[in-house]
Amino acid sequence: TTLVGYLTASFMLSSLTSRYILEQQTIETIWTILPAIIWIFLALPSLRLLYLLDEVGMSCLWTIKATGNQWYWGYEYSDFKGMEFDSYMLPEDTLEAGQYRLLEVDRRMVVPTKTDVRMLITSNDVIHSWAVPSLGVKVDAIPRRLNQTSFM
Repeated sequence: TTLVGYLTASFMLSSLTSRYILEQQTIETIWTILPAIIWIFLALPSLRLLYLLDEVGMSCLWTIKATGNQWYWGYEYSDFKGMEFDSYMLPEDTLEAGQYRLLEVDRRMVVPTKTDVRMLITSNDVIHSWAVPSLGVKVDAIPRRLNQTSFM
């Protein structure tokens, strides 16, 4: 939008113009600026709705903070004092039949059933992805950003 506005203003204010450029300048200005204005009127309400949908408004009984590290996840149950632990992947040689490689951990995060849970997800080093496919939850853990989601 800024570039189109700048180019339009520079053509209108420039003294170095040709007779052929000025012949259809009005219609060119209209079909350049009109779609940009329509795009702005469509984009602004959509962006507002996007940010409103991202906010979790329900009151949750449990709050769990998951912190992604290079080779493990750290969990902190915020509602209970001093309840935090780290969850490391199991080595391949210790897996039993039916366990999935790179998915099994030594300590699992446990949540109660039929309870609203709010997850706060962040990272210490690089971008990670925290996911529980059976709950339909997948959130990116980004350093210096606290992402939030909820599930039941």
